[in-house]
Amino acid sequence: MSSTNKLSQFSEELNRVENELAGIDAEIRKLRNKKTALLDRKTELERKICTRQQQSPDDSQKWETESFNWSKDVRRVMRDSFHLQEFRPHQLSAINIVLSGEDCLVIMSTGGGKSLLYQLPAVLNKGITLVVSPLISLIEDQIIQLKKLSIHAATLNQNSTKQEVKFIQDSLTSSTSSLRLLYVTPEKLAKSKLIMNKLEKCAELKLLKLIAVDEVHCCSQWGHDFRPDYQFLNVLKRQFKGVPILGLTATATANVLDDVKSILGIQAAITLKAGFNRDNLFYEVKAKPASNQLMVEELVNTITTEFPKQSGIIYCFSRKECEDLTKDLRSHGIKAAFYHAYVESEERREVHEKWLDGKCTVIVATLAFGMGIDKPDVRFVIHHSLAKSMEITTRKLADLFRQSTMVCNEKTGLSNLHSMLAYALRSNECRRVCIAEHFDEAWDSSWCNKMCDNCKNGCVQQDGKVDCAKQLLAIRQIMEDKQSQSEQGRITGNKLVELLQKTEKRISKTVLENIIGNLLLEGYLCEDFHFTPYNIISYISLTARTRQLTETSEVMLNVDEIVLKTSTTRKTAAESNEDKSKKAKKARVESISAKKKILKLFVYKLEDQLNKSEQNSVPK
Repeated sequence: MSSTNKLSQFSEELNRVENELAGIDAEIRKLRNKKTALLDRKTELERKICTRQQQSPDDSQKWETESFNWSKDVRRVMRDSFHLQEFRPHQLSAINIVLSGEDCLVIMSTGGGKSLLYQLPAVLNKGITLVVSPLISLIEDQIIQLKKLSIHAATLNQNSTKQEVKFIQDSLTSSTSSLRLLYVTPEKLAKSKLIMNKLEKCAELKLLKLIAVDEVHCCSQWGHDFRPDYQFLNVLKRQFKGVPILGLTATATANVLDDVKSILGIQAAITLKAGFNRDNLFYEVKAKPASNQLMVEELVNTITTEFPKQSGIIYCFSRKECEDLTKDLRSHGIKAAFYHAYVESEERREVHEKWLDGKCTVIVATLAFGMGIDKPDVRFVIHHSLAKSMEITTRKLADLFRQSTMVCNEKTGLSNLHSMLAYALRSNECRRVCIAEHFDEAWDSSWCNKMCDNCKNGCVQQDGKVDCAKQLLAIRQIMEDKQSQSEQGRITGNKLVELLQKTEKRISKTVLENIIGNLLLEGYLCEDFHFTPYNIISYISLTARTRQLTETSEVMLNVDEIVLKTSTTRKTAAESNEDKSKKAKKARVESISAKKKILKLFVYKLEDQLNKSEQNSVPK
C-alpha cells in the first residue's frame, strides 16, 4: 500500500514538474520573441540616429545658393519658360545637386513642385532627360502641361504610333533634336530591349543628361505600392554611368529610403526631405453610414453644401464600387465620372480631360487615378473605403497608385493597415500626430491650428485612455464559448460586434467597434486569415495577453470616456438632414395652418366691413 502511495506521489510530482517545465518553456519562447522585437527596435533606432546625424544642416545650405556657374541660367529658365518668380523649399537645392552631376532623393509633399526639379534642368541641359513614371495618366497630364509651356516632351507606350516611335528613336541620337523629356513607364523599360539599346547610344553620345524616377517608393517592397518592374531600374546606374539619378516621392519612411538607395545603387545620394505637413489641408474622419442610401446622401450633402461645383476625387476599392457610386451621384445631379484601370485608354483620356477642363467636377476612381495630377483647384479628396496605408492617405489628399493587392499578402500590409486604423480611431488626438509618428517626425497638437476635425471640435486631450477591461472579458467569454461549441470556433469581426451588443446593451455599436479596433491595435486581439476557393476571410482571435487577463486587470484604451459613458451614437449628416427635413416639413405645415387661420380672420373682418359699409350706404 505504501508502495502504491509512493508511486502516486511520484506521479503527481512528475506532473507538477512537467507543468512547471512547460510553463518555463512558454516563458522562454515569450522572452525570445520579446528579445527579437527589442533587437529589431534597437536596429531601427540606431539607423534613425545615424540618418539624423548624416543630415547635416550645412550640407543642405551648401546647395541652397545661387553662386554656381549655372545659377543665372536657372533663374532665367524659371522665369521665361516656367513663368515662376520664386523657388519653393528644397527646389533650388535639388536642381543644383543634379546639375552638379550628383544623385539625389527628394521627399516632398504633393504640390511642393517636384516635377520642376527635372523639367527645369531638362530645358537647361539641351539634351534628353529620361523620366520613369508609374502611370500613363500621370505622364499624359505632364505632357499636356509642358505643351502649354512650349517645352517638347514625348512618351513611349502601347498607344504610340509608328511615326512617334521613329521620331523618338531618332531624337535619342540627335544633338539637334528639340526633344527634352522622354517619359516611360518602368514596365516599358523592363520589356523593351530596343529602348534600352537606344538609351545606351544616347548616353554614349553624352546626350542623356538626367534620369528622374518619379514615385520612387514603388521600388521598395517596404513601400505601400510596390511595383515589381521598378526593381528593373537597378540596371540604370550600371548601364548609364555618370548620369545622375533623381528619385522623387511624396511619402517614404526611413526603411523605404534605405531600400530605394540600395535598389537603385545610389547609396551616396543626397537626401532632401520636406516636412509631411500641408497646413492648408483639413483632415477629417467620418463614420460610414450603415446603408448605401444613407452613405450616398451623406456624400451628396457634403459635396453640394461644402464644395458646390468644385473639383474633387472620391477613391473606391473596386471597379464595381466606382461605377455604382458614379451612377448614384449622377442621379443626384452631380457631374461625376468613373476612372479605373479597365476603362479603355481613349475613354480614360477623355474623362481626364473633362475633369481638367471643369466639365466633370467629381472623379470616382480606384487608386489608378490621381498620382501627381496637376490640377490646382482640387478642393476635396474622399476615401469611400479606408485607405490601406498612411502614405496613401497623405498623398491622396492631393495625389495618388494603382489597383491593390490584399494587405495580408503584402510585406508590410498589415502594419500599414493598423496605422490607418489607429488614425481613424483616435478621436481625442490631433490627426497630424498619427501621421507624424508614421513618418518619424515631431508634431505638437498646438501647431494644427484647428485644421483637423478633432482639434476643431476640441476633442484633443492630454490623457484620453479609459479602462475597457469589462468589455475585453466579455469578448474573451464570447470567444471561449464559441470555441467550446465547435472545433474551429472562428468568429469574424462583424459577428463579434453583434454578439458583444447582447452583453453590452448600453454601449452603441459604433463604440463597440471602436473598442475592438483598439484591442487589435494594442495586441489584445489579433487577425487570423483563412483562404477559401473564392476569397480570404479575416477572423478575430485571442492573444496570450488576453488569456492571462484577470478580473482585477486594467485595459486602458484610447476610447473617448464621454462617449463610453453616455454610449450615444452620433448621427451621420444624412441622418441629421433627414431629421432636419422632417422638422422643416412639420414647420411648413404649421406655418401654412397659421396662415390659413390669419387668412380666414382677414376674410371674416373684410366681410364684416363690407356689410357695415352696405348698411351705412342705405338711405334712411
